[in-house]
Formats: sequence, structure tokens, C-alpha cells
Amino acid sequence: MAKLAIAGGSPVRTEPWVNWPIWGEEEERRLLEVLHSGAWGKLYGKVTEEFETAFAAYQGCQECVATTNGTSALRVALRAVDVEAGDEVILPPYTFQATATSIMAVGATPVWADVSADTYTLDPDAFEAAITSRTRAVIPVHVAGNPCMMDEITAIAEKAGIAVIEDAAQAHGAVYSGTPVGGIGDVGCFSFQASKNLSGGEGGAVTTNDRLVAEKAWSLHNCGRIRNEGWYEHALLGSNVRMTEFQAAVLLGQLSRAEKQNARRWRNWQILTELLEGVEGVSGVRVPTAECRSAVHLYLFHYEPRTCGISRAKFLEALGAEGIPASPGYSPLYRDAMFVRNNGPSPAERFLGRELDYGKVDCPACERICTEEGFWLYQKHFLGPESDMEQIAEAIRKVLDNRNELR
Repeated sequence: MAKLAIAGGSPVRTEPWVNWPIWGEEEERRLLEVLHSGAWGKLYGKVTEEFETAFAAYQGCQECVATTNGTSALRVALRAVDVEAGDEVILPPYTFQATATSIMAVGATPVWADVSADTYTLDPDAFEAAITSRTRAVIPVHVAGNPCMMDEITAIAEKAGIAVIEDAAQAHGAVYSGTPVGGIGDVGCFSFQASKNLSGGEGGAVTTNDRLVAEKAWSLHNCGRIRNEGWYEHALLGSNVRMTEFQAAVLLGQLSRAEKQNARRWRNWQILTELLEGVEGVSGVRVPTAECRSAVHLYLFHYEPRTCGISRAKFLEALGAEGIPASPGYSPLYRDAMFVRNNGPSPAERFLGRELDYGKVDCPACERICTEEGFWLYQKHFLGPESDMEQIAEAIRKVLDNRNELR
């Protein structure tokens, strides 16, 4: 008689997972206050400024500029550290497309550097090897909420004289060696899109401890105006990417419970990581040091198909049937259709008006992670009780112990 659910057996889990987003009276109260105030935009109300102050404090930063979304935050940050057309910006290919498209939006060229096979974040050695005379910045991505190896990255960047822009879109509350991310480099960028650990439906933020960078970011997000100067005076080529008072109201409510939720996710991360010890072929991806805390936007797994004896695709299909909905995750971003030549220049080449031969990119760790070694679970799965972690580990062991039913 079959044991695996995919072969006709009973699944490990049938009950639903925690719903996301989580909201309550605080969000409702604040939204209604904004609605009845009639001051719905940042220029007329004070709620967005209140959120900027609160979020800066939460991330241990002196300054925060709230934007419409995480993509606009990246674009503002790039220009705030003087990245211009023709410059090069180094980034890992294991990330969402906005990291790269934001670079192109300011006229710069994305340059790929591989990730570390044991952290899935930017490999400092690969970053250093990618630096040229045209490199203006690097964007280490705290993917899944796991902090990058920031000591090594910032040391290399300082030596080379280039800016560090932290892509912390998935890393609200993450900590690297005792310091919250977003203020370790020159500037940090966050997203508050619907799936994020801190959700406003949409929204973004630029964080920094550099007053000059903050002032430039403020100008860029507010039509090029200079703070406390003329309304129709536009010193920079900015645009309107201001967060609304409604978004800020929701986010203030979300922020009131963020630390408790992050603590729950991190504790469950630790529990699941411990439960997977001794499971051959499946393990959790490590964080750089013992002083780091992941925000657990995703729980990253490392999968060894040769050890497990079945492909990742078959394993994930069987795991899903057991009630554990895991995803294979990203593809190498340089293989995205926008970068691929098809009987002529790629869409990215046509946009920038310059050659980008990404067919020769060599990022073997990222390739293995994307095609056969990596998969993930979402943050909402880590907001439940410890017994949820036991079920995840049980389902993984069950699939591996009965892999013969999948052949």
C-alpha cells in the first residue's frame, strides 16, 4: 500500500496555513483617520512622515524616505549615490528582476557576480573580481531576508571607492552581526508589496545614515524639489514616487506587530533547521554568522538530487501533495527574456543602446541553485506553532524515505 500522498497515501498536513496579510483594529483605525482627515497625500498629511520616522528607528537608521514601491526605492537610491548612464553596477543573479531593471532605468549596466553556494547571497570574491574602472556601485541582495556577508562586501567596496546599495526588499528586521540591515551600506531599499513581511499592499522605502544621500533621495522622490525651498523650484530631475497617507497608515499598524512576528519566524527557522539536521540531502541555507538573524521572508533549502536519488521537481511535487507548498524559486536573472538575444539585440540592449553579451556570464553556483539545488517556503508558513515545523520536517523525511514510490 502506498505511503506517499502523491501515490494514494494520506498527506502529512491537511489543515490550512496562517493567512497573510494579518491585520486588525490598528490598521482600521488609522485608515479611517486618514480617510476622514481629507489629507490623503504625503504633501498634506503627517502620517507618512510618522511612518518614515518609525521605520528608520526600526531599521536602526537615521533617515528614511518612503516611496510608492520597492522598485522606485531602488531607482531613487541609485541616483542618490550618483549612479549615472554608462556606469556599471554589480549585482547577484539570484534576485527579483527589479534589482536589474532599476539599474537600467538610470542608464547603467547590470554586471553579474555569482552567489555563494552556502548562503545564496552575493559572493564577495565574485563581486571583487567583477569590478572594473566603470563600476560605480554594488547591490548586495539580502535574499529571503538572509543578510549578505556585509563585512567583506563593504571592505571591498570601500577599497574600490564604490557605493553599497543594500537591496533589503525581503529583509525587514533582518540583522547582520548585531546591526539591522538597510543602514550598513551607503543606502538601503525596502519593499512593502503585498507578500512582504511588512505589507502595505504596495510601498517602498530608502534608508540611510548619510544626511546628504537622504536629502538627495527626498528631492528625487518629490519631483526634484529641495526641502524647505520653493514649490516650483526643481533642482534635480526627480519624479513623484511619494508614498500615500493610506499606505503609511496600514504600515504603521503592521509595524506595531512586526517584531513579534519576526521573532516567531526566526524561532521557527531555528526549529526547522535543527529538525533537518541528519536528513541526508536536504538542509536549510545558513546565515553568515551566529550574530545574524534572518527576517525569514523565505526559508531557503539546499537540495542534493544525487544524494536524494530523485530530481528536485519530483521531490517538490511529492512534498506539495503532503500539504507542504514549496517553490523552486528563481531562475538566473541574466537568462530572463529581457536579456536574451533572439535574432537580434535583446530588449535590454535596445533599451540601453549598448551591447550586453550575457550569453558568456559564468555563475555556476547560481545555475545549480536555480536548476536543481534550491527551493523555498514562504514567510507565512513560519507564523504558526512549532508543530508546523515538525510537520514540514516530517513530510520531507516521508518523501525521502519512500522515494521508491516516485520512480
